[in-house]
Amino acid sequence: MRAVVVGAGFAGSLVAKVLGDNGFRVLVLEAGAEPNEDAVSRFRTALVKSPLKPYRRTAAAPSSDYLINTGPYAYSSPYLRMNGGTGTAWTGITPRMRPDDFHAADVGRGRNWPWGYDVLEPYYRAAEWEIGIAADADEQRQHLPVADGYRYPMHALPRTYLDHAVASVVDGALVDGHELLVVGTPQARNGIPVPGYRLDGQRCAGFASCVPICPENAKYTPHRTQKQWSATVELRTRCVVNRVHADESGRVTKVSYQRYEDDTSGRHTRHSEEADVVVLAAHAIENAKLLLMSRLANSSDQVGRNLMDHPALLTWALMPQAVGPFRGPGSTTGIEAFRGGPDRARRAPFRIEIGNWGWGWAAGSPDSDTAEFVAAGLRGQALREAVGDRVSRQFALQFEIEQEADPENRVTLAADLDPLGNPRPSIHYGLSDYVKDGLLAAKRASDGIFELLGADDHTSYKPDEERYFEHDGEPLRYWGAGHSGGTHVMGTSPRDSVVDQWQRCWDHPNLYAVGCGSMPSLGTSNPSLTMAALALRTAEHLVSRAR
Repeated sequence: MRAVVVGAGFAGSLVAKVLGDNGFRVLVLEAGAEPNEDAVSRFRTALVKSPLKPYRRTAAAPSSDYLINTGPYAYSSPYLRMNGGTGTAWTGITPRMRPDDFHAADVGRGRNWPWGYDVLEPYYRAAEWEIGIAADADEQRQHLPVADGYRYPMHALPRTYLDHAVASVVDGALVDGHELLVVGTPQARNGIPVPGYRLDGQRCAGFASCVPICPENAKYTPHRTQKQWSATVELRTRCVVNRVHADESGRVTKVSYQRYEDDTSGRHTRHSEEADVVVLAAHAIENAKLLLMSRLANSSDQVGRNLMDHPALLTWALMPQAVGPFRGPGSTTGIEAFRGGPDRARRAPFRIEIGNWGWGWAAGSPDSDTAEFVAAGLRGQALREAVGDRVSRQFALQFEIEQEADPENRVTLAADLDPLGNPRPSIHYGLSDYVKDGLLAAKRASDGIFELLGADDHTSYKPDEERYFEHDGEPLRYWGAGHSGGTHVMGTSPRDSVVDQWQRCWDHPNLYAVGCGSMPSLGTSNPSLTMAALALRTAEHLVSRAR
């Protein structure tokens, strides 16, 4: 059995591993190049340490910076086209979805999954051991139905000093009718393994550069899975698939792709590969673009529709005492109290991350602090003391707001072409009042938490800033969390969905579209673990069909 997998990120690497282990001949075609070997040193020496700074960029396979926004709101979630995909620069945070996340339509919001949490739970466990997750099962059972007797492959990472400082005040307190509890967040980074689990890479040393790169190789990336591929799996990078071909019966026969070598131009050669089965695993936006270019899988008119993200609200404050930010992963704990419950019917739920990296994402610290004090005339010892005092007391909260599936939020093909002559993705994106109500509720929850902590709130949203808006007379601003989903949505009928429960395209018996694009809802959790669980479930199905 010959399979072609399009994309070597999270989902593609896992599917290729399972298929290769079970006798498939697998060709993985990746649009991007390999990460450059000097990525760590490039990031270490960069004056501006942006998430994409360490990595080679190619003109032929641009990343999210080539999207065309058509409004009414800006879609700002980034993704990366390179071997390993966005999984090379992700946060490494891996919470599961909640059982009620699979039934959003039951409260009149978005879509239901074809099945519930119980179906995916064993694949969550498999993904957690495949990726290598550090967490405490008893702690997770405080808000999730984790199987009895289950152990994560690594013990939970230790809490930061900030985590303890926040928990000592807020645990048991009420905000907006919700009882607060600080809970450890599962992490795809190396901690202390349990018996029977073998580490790959060093243990997390707290370098605080997890986004985009861990110099200790403590954070999981898809390259770790690729090292375990069997000899029957072949990877070709710099190969941009631009069409999937199907015969008159709807059966997929081959893929066409453009191969380039020059990083700076669109010069390329054209190739094709035949396949018994094709698995698209190239990110929610790129999967939708490829299906639209190929004019496949769209009898439901749902390809590219239902684009979702987690519009993120950031708030930031100064604690009364030093809390030691800019150490360890970006977040090691969160507050889960607002992720579900009866409020879900009237406003979008949200998850709260307690941020360890000060005001870095929210306000550009510590560079912005230094610039502010220099502009005020401080120099020398006075400057060092002012920066040191402010930065030592900084912390931020990040609220990830669920966005319901809406067919009007969509990916289409733009008239503008990329350097290879392929259409650029055009994004039409909006926020419903349901989401805006969730953002507003998140801001009010932040106000309550800061008040409990005695923290000095420095949050400010200005009309001239990108993604600013007002709702019910309140100023708000959102950030893109990088959690794209829904563009080839899973369902129970070919009339209103693109793929079935196995992520197989209804219109084509041997074409699969895997990844977050299949998810009918995102819930409030970072979707990478759910994507990995779905990929393992689909790969198991493919092996079963072949047998």
